[in-house]
Amino acid sequence: MPPGTGDVQLSVSQNIPISGAVIVSTPQDIALMDARKGAEMFRKVHVPVLGLVQNMSVFQCPKCKHRTHIFGADGARRLARTLDLDVLGDIPLHLNIRETSDTGQPIVFSQPESDEAKAYLRIAAEVVKRLPPPLE
Repeated sequence: MPPGTGDVQLSVSQNIPISGAVIVSTPQDIALMDARKGAEMFRKVHVPVLGLVQNMSVFQCPKCKHRTHIFGADGARRLARTLDLDVLGDIPLHLNIRETSDTGQPIVFSQPESDEAKAYLRIAAEVVKRLPPPLE
């Protein structure tokens, strides 16, 4: 869902069975405020928060390989500690992610061996580990 804790988020969480929520945020303070509100809202409506994902965690220059934390470093990790949640992983800010998404061929399908795809796959595996077992 988009950021926030408005009517749409509240209605969905109250009217549709949800096994768990994953909070995704960039590491910058303003985004983390929304992430905190989202996690708190899910907890209030008894939806388990499975963890946090730090999106756009680092930019690596394709030419010189220098790594820059454009949106700050480790903001989601600090928030996770505050909320007693796990960090499920980090998604880098990378041109390939945007380009493959724009062509309708997400990176996990078009470049499954890339570091960027592996970041998504590690997060997916962490989410699956935390989901409750299906009802029989």
